[in-house]
Amino acid sequence: MLEKLALIEKRFDELMEQLHAADLYSDPKRAAELLREQKELEPVVGAYRAYRVAEGDFAVAQELARDTDLEMRAMGQAEAESAKKRMAELEDEIKILLLPKDENDDRNVIVEIRGGVGGEEAALFAATLYRMYSMYAERRRYSVEIMSLNETELAGIKEISFLIEGKGAYARLKYESGTHRVQRVPETESGGRIHTSAATVAVLPEAEEVDIEINPADLQIDTYRSGGAGGQHVNKTESAIRITHIPTGVVVECQDERSQHKNKDRAMKILRSKLYEARQEELAAQRAGERRSQVGSGDRSERIRTYNYPQGRVTDHRIGLTLHRLEQVLAGDLDEIVDALAAAEQAERLKGQA
Repeated sequence: MLEKLALIEKRFDELMEQLHAADLYSDPKRAAELLREQKELEPVVGAYRAYRVAEGDFAVAQELARDTDLEMRAMGQAEAESAKKRMAELEDEIKILLLPKDENDDRNVIVEIRGGVGGEEAALFAATLYRMYSMYAERRRYSVEIMSLNETELAGIKEISFLIEGKGAYARLKYESGTHRVQRVPETESGGRIHTSAATVAVLPEAEEVDIEINPADLQIDTYRSGGAGGQHVNKTESAIRITHIPTGVVVECQDERSQHKNKDRAMKILRSKLYEARQEELAAQRAGERRSQVGSGDRSERIRTYNYPQGRVTDHRIGLTLHRLEQVLAGDLDEIVDALAAAEQAERLKGQA
């Protein structure tokens, strides 16, 4: 590992020299590439240099610990112990920094939520989840744009697709894919019985046009009239769009906008991201032996989390984490859960490399 770190440091120093070259900024594209690589290497080099300082401190402290003066010896032993502890901490930090990065982590995400088992109660829970993710996005200064929405008469959501834009959005939200279960007493329940219902969440990294090339001949595009819940906001023109990707059978619908052109753009964005995700899964399956360990499969059928209203708790079943602050979580305070999931995944990946 130390040999690898020495090479990384050498490359970092070369980048710094190149970035200070007078003629570099006449080529903005190359300047941006070098700057991006320098920023990626900076945390690793910083930790490696701190490790070398701690290593030097340890050597000096060990020398002091051999002094004939008892007081100096005791001081040396204490300093050696402190430096050794610091080295171990930095070694763990460096191992994590050297783990291969998920190439999608910095991307925007398209989130899809669908009400599952439980009828209207499931649709209301889907609306609760959408609100939770919207508030989480707001906390992190991400922007949210609804791409497709199908509501019920009681303000529930049958299904919704929305885009969350912001650096690192996928890194923070990728653990949310799966089945979310709620246990609560519905407002319509007079007997006070607790009902269990569910909603499924899918999180897709937003794909760029350069990632996925779609042949227009492979698309079947249908238009139809969209309508809101209970017949409200019925669109008199055929502005809703349904796109079928014939080779894969993937179907995407978008009817949130009154403009057919906007709906088509949004539908294409969702389609591109779905095809990109399918390709990523295919590649991961091909190299299953070297595939990074994940916290959960990301499959929508996997039950990942339970929100229990009577007990005011949230339990993430993948890592056995239970928090007794349901209200805060539903108000978008998800960082503790996300951080714990990220830490668990890092631990799995480190174990896989051992």
